[in-house]
Amino acid sequence: MSTHRKAVVIVGTNASGKSALGVELARHFGGEVISADSRQVYTGLDIGSGKITKKEMRGVPHHLLDVCSPKKIFTAADFKHLGEKALNDILSREKLPIIVGGTGFYIDALLARSLLANTPPDEALRAALAKHSAEELFTQLETLDPTRAEMLKVKNEHRHKRRIIRALEVARSPVSKVTPRTHSPQKPHAQEDSLDILWIGLRWSDEALRARIHERLHARMRQGLVAEVQKLHEKGLSWKRMEALGLEYRYLSRYLRGTMSKDAMLAELETKTWQYAKRQRTWFRRNPDIHWFENGNTKVAEMLVKKFLKQ
Repeated sequence: MSTHRKAVVIVGTNASGKSALGVELARHFGGEVISADSRQVYTGLDIGSGKITKKEMRGVPHHLLDVCSPKKIFTAADFKHLGEKALNDILSREKLPIIVGGTGFYIDALLARSLLANTPPDEALRAALAKHSAEELFTQLETLDPTRAEMLKVKNEHRHKRRIIRALEVARSPVSKVTPRTHSPQKPHAQEDSLDILWIGLRWSDEALRARIHERLHARMRQGLVAEVQKLHEKGLSWKRMEALGLEYRYLSRYLRGTMSKDAMLAELETKTWQYAKRQRTWFRRNPDIHWFENGNTKVAEMLVKKFLKQ
């Protein structure tokens, strides 16, 4: 059975069970995991980002974890560059790359489904976005693409409405408007030119996903999330920077600064996480190639991969 020039991608919202399935499939088919998460690339962001532990990896090699200091900005372009290197490395050893993550923009950038800065204008979207304030739009961007939002801050462009709208236009570009790169007219890298991809998605009912988000948040609190955030700050990570590092770090930093009570912080964080999960769903719905598995019923996924690898 050859796995050359083939890859499996596992997507889904927060708390959907992607990491565990990735490990299962990697162990069964001789694969290695490429993490596609915009925060797990950072060192020290472990509990809050849901980073897989060594024990949970069960001996499966994982790539693109802990590759950048949280004090620095890691972009989708950075992810594409390192992700391509990891893909080439895994394929060169005739292992199966399994890309696992919930950051759809990163996955699409790596597999060249997104055109990044070359995304064409969407006048209808621009008109709809223009009805909102710059502050509201920037909050959206921080959720959809925190690295791009941070870049606008660094350039002091985070109050420029036109810049924010363009960034949102790129981040929300639907799959139907970008160039699939299985056979690209722009002569991309070798693995993009011939890589066959099997897309697997995990999704849950609203009720089940809400329950999973609730349980995961409280499990992270028990695991020491507060202490993790406090330690990051003591090591020099500013509260301002934490605001751009995702929901957990944003709200935990506010709690530690005393601007929110613990109960208010937990309630707000759970609500925002649910809202973010819904936006993740919307992103992945744009890809018609995803084979969806409902409510943790992934038994057929293994058969699907086996058939895919024999083709």
